[in-house]
Amino acid sequence: MQSMGEQLRTVVIGAGQAGLSAAHHLRRKGLVPFQDFVVLDANEGPGGAWRHRWDSLTFDRAHGLHSLPGMELDTPAPSEPASAVVTRYYGDYESAFALPVIRPFKAKTVTGSLTEGFTIISTDGRQVHAATLINATGTWDKPYWPYYPGAREFAGRQLHTHDFVAPEQFLGKRVLVVGGGTSAAQFLLQFASLGIDTLWSTRQAPQWREAPQNKSWGIEVEMNVNSRTRAGLTPRSVVSVTGLPLTDFYREGIDSGVLVSRGGIDSISAHAVTFTDGTTEDVDVILWATGFRASLDHLAPLGLREPGGGIVMGEESVTVDKVPGLFLVGYGASASTIGATRAGRAAAVAAQRLLDARVAAVGAD
Repeated sequence: MQSMGEQLRTVVIGAGQAGLSAAHHLRRKGLVPFQDFVVLDANEGPGGAWRHRWDSLTFDRAHGLHSLPGMELDTPAPSEPASAVVTRYYGDYESAFALPVIRPFKAKTVTGSLTEGFTIISTDGRQVHAATLINATGTWDKPYWPYYPGAREFAGRQLHTHDFVAPEQFLGKRVLVVGGGTSAAQFLLQFASLGIDTLWSTRQAPQWREAPQNKSWGIEVEMNVNSRTRAGLTPRSVVSVTGLPLTDFYREGIDSGVLVSRGGIDSISAHAVTFTDGTTEDVDVILWATGFRASLDHLAPLGLREPGGGIVMGEESVTVDKVPGLFLVGYGASASTIGATRAGRAAAVAAQRLLDARVAAVGAD
């Protein structure tokens, strides 16, 4: 297939939580699968970014697993890998609602505008055309590697969360985990349970928090993160706003000395790391649990970015001021499942409203 031919009303790029939520609400609005809209997904099967998570991240240790609209997530065995749970759940969801997912379809470039419509071109040359576009590509394909002096000279192994497979890889090694999020904390505890020697580096002291009791807390987090995107600033990570959950699991790690940060990194040499307090430690492996950035390279032809690298977001933090007809979900607060489902719905509603307005305008003429 080189082209899907006629212009669709809407295309969703990405079949993770936000993309499936958007697709569900497009169906509820009356759009017909494959006739009015499709979902393009780069993966070989369902699950979004979760299908790439390591097996040792079990359901009981995974944060941010939330139900999609219209179908509750069952409670599986706590020891089942979260990747298997979500892959099964998303696959069942796509089938239950007959969502028009086309895969694998990895978007390479997107061109066009609201006036002429959008063209999505895949890495293998296929084309899909749509009047509006909901982009839900998330962050998994854009791991963030911070710069530190000497990092290129390090003779040991360096890897990112994106490429982590299993803790057993590091038996007999001394591992430095870099990053202040939940993934970093979980890596450290997994390593410690296998007797692997670890060090932890965070730029700032870890921000532990008690589990919130206020039901509006999640909405407040979204508002905090979205205030930056509406101003065209680069998004803050959600964990920088929420902090780390102070569960019994993590308390034990703090008490044992595993979850105690050595502070920031000053420089890296062939076999060691020097911290900002002036101390130096030998290490064999550096695991960069330093998060991800929005995966939006395919949208570069649309000129979304401000000089500082951010994107000015508008209504409900899903519209893009510079490109009417384009809706971003999985950007800013909705990069986390805290806001992904809500953002998917908002984008579907906004896209349908815009389409209805265009039809009404044509009828008035």
